[in-house]
Amino acid sequence: MLFAILCEDKPNSLELRLATRTDHLAHLKALGERLKFAGPFLGADEKPVGSLLVVDTGDEGEARAIADADPYAKAGLFESVAVRRWNWTVNNPDA
Repeated sequence: MLFAILCEDKPNSLELRLATRTDHLAHLKALGERLKFAGPFLGADEKPVGSLLVVDTGDEGEARAIADADPYAKAGLFESVAVRRWNWTVNNPDA
């Protein structure tokens, strides 16, 4: 099952994001094929203000555990995190 993990950064937290980016990327790479895609949301200034991940997991609890284990989340970067079931209907390479 696919789940979208939508994360919004706390205001004025770019320095924290940059300080934990290496660990965050290592976390994502360790997910292997469970991670379908990921990237930051950008503000008007083209700087990151949040994150989007789509993961393939057995259930919502597993997707939530992936979100909770993210070094960004552990560092307190996010103001909010939503985990939502998602159906990739257009341009899905696995379809």
